[in-house]
Amino acid sequence: MAAGTATRVYPFMPGGAADGTKLISGAVALGDLTDKPRFGLKGGGSAAWFATQGIPLPAVNRIGDHRGMRVLRLGNEDILLLAEDAGEKLADVKNTWHAAAAPKGYSSWREEGWAWMRLSGPRLAEAMSSLCALDLRPQKFGADDIAQTRVGHIEAVTFRSPAGFDILFDITASAYFARAVAAVAGHADQHRG
Repeated sequence: MAAGTATRVYPFMPGGAADGTKLISGAVALGDLTDKPRFGLKGGGSAAWFATQGIPLPAVNRIGDHRGMRVLRLGNEDILLLAEDAGEKLADVKNTWHAAAAPKGYSSWREEGWAWMRLSGPRLAEAMSSLCALDLRPQKFGADDIAQTRVGHIEAVTFRSPAGFDILFDITASAYFARAVAAVAGHADQHRG
């Protein structure tokens, strides 16, 4: 590692703020994607800058795709790129943005301020109906929809992923969220039958 290069410690990693908090698995599983690359822009010029880079922007509260990245439009000038398997492409976008002249919006620090969790498993629908008041059934909440709502009693952004639901929220609530999901999963197991 080069001198002066910081190593990020994420909440569930050893030494992280949520170290020791168990991520459940089984009928309801919670996975941590917080260490995966992402980059967000907010403010005037954000949408125009992404457009000049050839990144197509979906409507507000919708998801698009670009070169293996998910493009989340959280507001007119609030855009987030998620690069679970496209880190190099995202790094190119970030480097181009850093070198660009204004107007280009400003970094929303989503890679530092938000946890990124994935909820999955065969009892996912039951768990999500307990964690979120919105009707998230496929016929009501499509694969390209985004909900900015409360999940597990915290403000969050949620959307469908191929494995289940991805949930983005303030990173400081990571341990609380994991415990809330575990409690809901335990309750569902007790009432199964």
